[in-house]
Formats: sequence, structure tokens, C-alpha cells
Amino acid sequence: MTSHAFDTAPAGEHCPFMPVFGPPQVMFVRGSGTELWDSNGTRYLDFLCGLAVTSLGHSNPAITQAIQRQAETLLHVSNFFTNDAATRAALDVRALLQEATGDEGQVFFCNSGAEANEAALKLARKFGGRGRHVVVSAYGSFHGRTLAALAATGQPAKHEPFFPMPDGFRHVAYGDLDALTASIDPSVSAVLIETMQGEGGVIPADADYIRGIRSLCDERGMLMIVDEVQTGFARTGRWFGFEHAGVRPDVVTMAKAMGNGFPVGAVWARNDVSASWKPGDHGSTYSGTAIATTVVSAVIAEMRRLDAPALARDKGARLRAALERVDGIESVRGQGLLLAAELRPGLESKDVYTALLADGLVTNAVTPTSLRLAPPLTVSDAEIDEAVAKIAAAVA
Repeated sequence: MTSHAFDTAPAGEHCPFMPVFGPPQVMFVRGSGTELWDSNGTRYLDFLCGLAVTSLGHSNPAITQAIQRQAETLLHVSNFFTNDAATRAALDVRALLQEATGDEGQVFFCNSGAEANEAALKLARKFGGRGRHVVVSAYGSFHGRTLAALAATGQPAKHEPFFPMPDGFRHVAYGDLDALTASIDPSVSAVLIETMQGEGGVIPADADYIRGIRSLCDERGMLMIVDEVQTGFARTGRWFGFEHAGVRPDVVTMAKAMGNGFPVGAVWARNDVSASWKPGDHGSTYSGTAIATTVVSAVIAEMRRLDAPALARDKGARLRAALERVDGIESVRGQGLLLAAELRPGLESKDVYTALLADGLVTNAVTPTSLRLAPPLTVSDAEIDEAVAKIAAAVA
């Protein structure tokens, strides 16, 4: 059993949390913009953003005010009815996807990226029909922790504790269009792909590969499902990662930054695809709660006001250029403000991560040899410079 340290925990008490996460090294109690403070009053720069979640910064006033107003008005009604916040948010998300794809579609709200992918997988099975239920995804991918989303995740080590895994999932090498083509047979209904593997190491896909998947899906009558849970909502310098390749997915899953820390996810599908579902095929008690969806609309409005994609491009270029000048960083990969710094041979990312945390910088050892950096899109130039100076000191 892991143990978690709490200032207020009675002496000798067991940790109240199940041991699915390792013991935390820090207890954070407050955040503002790019800054965090722990229970001892120590200040940190947050260059992880809760895994690309708080893209508008901690305690963003526009989001806070939206939550406060909605909390005083209406939180939740059942899906036997609708509410004005969910309707506005669905229209806002639909507008974003129509701008990105040129297609009209429909939205289903849920609570997380895993649930969004779970819904997309069920939609693919309904679309394909009996006997055409297989979904092909890539090794190194990450699509969530629910059982079907985990089965779609291309990381066998994560499958091992939960065998037997659900049937109907197939994995091929990421970036290898020939391998993907060879895996397709009449039982395949969809391809599920990330345009950049976040948990897999911040690995961007070649644009020709993504375009090749689109062509293959068109040729075989399969759905192209793009997982934008980590890359969506301006993180890569476009509203969605697939825009870099100029493709039009059939289904898009999203979460993380669309709530800026409030738990919410969604799946969007082109109208003719979403029509595969009928009432009763899917649902969620908390689908489209007024409180969650008012946050979605507030996030979209604030990101539009700030031109969030441009922020990600500009700040990402500054961060990348600064990292590339650091002695001890071999290379930098990624797009926008989702970057990985590959360390020189002999350096282990966990050691560097630990040193950075002690120096007040939150990052992530995304592979044994690389650090993931995903600061808020609102990060300042001075904060970027401060963070890079800490990284240079840690790797020196």
C-alpha cells in the first residue's frame, strides 16, 4: 500500500486513497496563472498544466466567474430534459469542428477523455454493424483507462494486469501506413489515431501518414476517429491537431483543456455517422450538466478572445528555441506548447524531473530520456525564460 502525506491526517491513519497513483511528492493548495503554491508556501512554475488541462492557467477569472454564475443558477437536470448551458456548449463545440472540418456534426458530452473514446468506440461498432466491429489503433497510443479504451491503447504492459482484454482491437506500428493497410480486413470498422502521441512520448505523426489514413478509410468505408484529448483546444498551435495535416475526421474525441480543470469531455461525429445511434444506445447521468457545459462555452469564448492557437504557436516557438540552446538537451520535438526535450545520453528524465521539482518547476518524465513540457497557453515570456534557466541548471 502506498502512503500519502497530509498535514491534517491524524497520526497513524492509513491513506484514504486507493494506491493507483504513486505517493505524491507535493501537496498543492493554490494556483494562479502559471504559478502553484504548496502547503508549505513554496512557489512553483507549472509547465505540465495537469497534463495539458489548465491551458488558460489556474484560477482563470473568466472561467471562475462562469462557474460561480452557473452554480447560483442551475447545476444539473436529467437527460430526459435539456438545459440552456448544454445547448450553447454543443453549438459552440459544433462550430469549432465545422470550422476545422467543413462538416456539420453532433456532440455527446461526457466527463473525461476515456469516456469520450469509449463513446467513439461504441459508435464505431454501431456504425459498422454486427461482424464489423474491429478498431485498429497504434502501438504507443493512449486512449484511456476504461476497459475498452484501455484495450484500444497500444501499450501491452498496461493490458497485462487486466487480461482477458475485450475483443475487437488491433494494434500496428505508429507512423507505418503499410502496416496499417495490411491490418485491415472486412471486420474493421474504424481507425483510432492520435495526430501526436502525448503519453507515448510526445511523438508527432507525419502529415502524410495522417492523410494516408484518411485516404485508406475513404477507400475501405471505415471511420477515421481522431483522439484530440491532449492535442485539442489549441495546444498544438491549431484548434485541433488534425488540422496540421489538412484532413477531415469522421469522429473527434476531446476533453482536458476544454474544461480547464473542470471534468468534462465530448465526442463529435459527422451527422451521418452520429445518426447510427438511436435513443438508448448510449448515455451518462452527467452528460451535459449545466455546470460542466457552461465551463466549455467559457473556455471556447476566452480562447477565441485570446486567439489561443496563435499563443501556442508563438510561445511554443520561444520555448523550443530556448530549450534547443540548453547544453544537455539533444533535441526538442512536438508542436505548439506540447513539447518533449530529449536529454543527452547518460541523463535520466526521472532524475532531472526530481531536481526540477525541488527547484520549483513542474514537468513530467514522459519517457526514460525525455521531459514533457505543456505550460499554459497564457505563459509569459519571463516565465518561459525562468523555466528554461531551471532546466539548464538541472541538466548541467
